[in-house]
Amino acid sequence: SAGTRFRCDSLIGNLIDFKRRGGGVEEYTTKRKSRKIILMEARAARLRKRKMLVENTLFGERDKVKTAIERIKFAYEVAQQRELGGLHVCFSGGKDSTVLAELCKMANEQYGVEYSLNYNVTGIDPPELVYFMRQHYSELIWHPYKKSMWQLIVEKHMPPTRLVRYCCAELKERGGEGKMCLTGVRWAESVKRKNNRTAYEVFEKTKEQRMLFSDNDDGRLGFENCMMKRKLVCNPIVDWADSDVWDFIKMQNLSYCELYDKGFKRLGCIGCPLGGSLQIKQDFERYPKFKKLYLMAFDEMLKAMPDKIEMSWKTAEDVMRWWLNDDKTKNQITGQITMEEKWNS
Repeated sequence: SAGTRFRCDSLIGNLIDFKRRGGGVEEYTTKRKSRKIILMEARAARLRKRKMLVENTLFGERDKVKTAIERIKFAYEVAQQRELGGLHVCFSGGKDSTVLAELCKMANEQYGVEYSLNYNVTGIDPPELVYFMRQHYSELIWHPYKKSMWQLIVEKHMPPTRLVRYCCAELKERGGEGKMCLTGVRWAESVKRKNNRTAYEVFEKTKEQRMLFSDNDDGRLGFENCMMKRKLVCNPIVDWADSDVWDFIKMQNLSYCELYDKGFKRLGCIGCPLGGSLQIKQDFERYPKFKKLYLMAFDEMLKAMPDKIEMSWKTAEDVMRWWLNDDKTKNQITGQITMEEKWNS
């Protein structure tokens, strides 16, 4: 780099001055070795940077950044053909969203891709995450919820669980209809995503009705020819590993939420059932006010519970103890096996 060359040139000048002043041969030789080491380290650093985000395939090396930008460009071209306007980027403030926003910026600079960053307000995201988005993304569009988590708990007669995640559908995954949506979904996040998600997707009325398309020509053609009424989704970094995400953040010198430096591997809603009961307990230790809000919602839920339903829950604390228990198969309602069956019936 220019900085490395400047340091090396300065070192060479110092060595010449040192020799003119009559310095010893042994000491001068040590200085020459230092220069060689600097040059070797600089070359190694350049090679490491060159190898970042590069994948070796049967067809040679593939630049993941370039591939992601090409996916964004293609999604934008399809959106323009369908007169869908600019890309609807689903932004949550996490590391994947941070990378996605920067890639969209690069696609805009290179190809004129138009896009907007959109955040679905949940009301239960960590305060640090919300502060980070307000501080670093002034262009972010904030979409308020129609019903809060507390209202949903009362309405559904149960807290959200791994099997019944009504909160995701109502709070996080809404919006983007009639648009080309971009998300930061990655295979590395779960086995299920690796099996069920790809670079291009088309959603019908329900998530179960979904068509998947790859990067090959046939896949792109199928994606391009889908009907406008369907929800089109592009996942530009679907094949990125965690290390790729962090390499890109460091390479681009991007700011990210401080919670990652405090031990958090992933950021999500406070009390998210996908994190498991241990994660929920840790969330409540860090954010005790949110635990109180959940208890208040559970209390209102019990008051609104239909009289025909017989259950073992008597207090909000009973609900909380059940919710934080890993065993979800024990009876809560007389005559039923699980609360999931009740909600789906």
